[in-house]
Amino acid sequence: MKIPFVDLKKHHAKIKKEIQKAINSVVETNAYIMGPELKKFELDFAKFCNVKYSVGVNSGSSGLFLALKALGVKQGDEVITVANTFIATAQAISMCGAKIKFVDVDEKTCLMDAKKLERAITKKTKVILPVHLYGQICDMKLIMKIAKKYGVKVLEDACESHGAKQNGKKQIFGDLVVYSFYPSKNLGAFGDAGAVVTNNLKLYEKVLALRDYGRKKGAEYLHEEEGFNMRMDSLQAAVLNVKLKYLNKWNSQRRNHVKLYNKFLKDLVIIPSEEKNNDHVYYVYVIQVNKRAELMKFLSSKGVGVKIHFPIPIYSQPQYTCLKVNKKSFSNTEKISKKILSLPMFPELTDKQIKYVCQQINNFYSKNS
Repeated sequence: MKIPFVDLKKHHAKIKKEIQKAINSVVETNAYIMGPELKKFELDFAKFCNVKYSVGVNSGSSGLFLALKALGVKQGDEVITVANTFIATAQAISMCGAKIKFVDVDEKTCLMDAKKLERAITKKTKVILPVHLYGQICDMKLIMKIAKKYGVKVLEDACESHGAKQNGKKQIFGDLVVYSFYPSKNLGAFGDAGAVVTNNLKLYEKVLALRDYGRKKGAEYLHEEEGFNMRMDSLQAAVLNVKLKYLNKWNSQRRNHVKLYNKFLKDLVIIPSEEKNNDHVYYVYVIQVNKRAELMKFLSSKGVGVKIHFPIPIYSQPQYTCLKVNKKSFSNTEKISKKILSLPMFPELTDKQIKYVCQQINNFYSKNS
């Protein structure tokens, strides 16, 4: 049996005609930039997130950069985040000229260990940037308490957690939240796209201007500040308008898949830890294993697509070795980077496919115990 890590063809099959109709509408109107499809998506996505404002941008990476700029991050400032994330989180900080400071993660959840956050704060700390990794929200109650104590801003990286909840609330605890709509995400476009959401009118207007050359709202050729061309195009917005209607259903399907995975894997490997009062939406299903390289090779030989999210901590990336981080201070980050493994996860996975993956893992450890 061949099971891809993600099957986008199968994912789009049932809504193919809807998506084609939406794309054709953009082509017929020629409203490719800042058109009605984008406005509709921004309104609908804000409603989905239970926030007042949403700004469509051309990628999650751009969203993080624009959000940091809107918060006034500049050279000499410090931004606190984690090293167990995609490099875009760190690069957004670097692009603002700020210094990156890392906090270790919790070994079970792979999320920022909020209990270790306070000791990383200095007088130069401008923003705390928690990453809601794999589809689960960080301990935002404690993070917000610490942020308030020290008077620093909070930017949530929700690029992997569309629709996730904590205590029944979707993630908008901080000043700004950023999403990615990379094609494989829970809500994915047909290319790169992203969004920045907030309840703060001034920050909303700031991001609006920054994404569009610093242009003053309603004034075509009046630019009040340095800005960028980081707008979401109408074709991507049209696709997302169709797919947003199905997101809650798809997230439920992912959670159902996890129940089956957990049932068969709980005695073989370390399964994902879902924190109490969290609704994890499982962008990826990440287990922790021994003999990872051998297991990956074995699963690949059996037709099972697997990946690692993420094999190299940010501070060990060539770009960031200049930070000269003491790896001993990040024992959990180091440990999980050598053990985490992502198994196939997409809404259309079948029980038969999941059982096959689990059986192959069982077979591997039976032979290699």
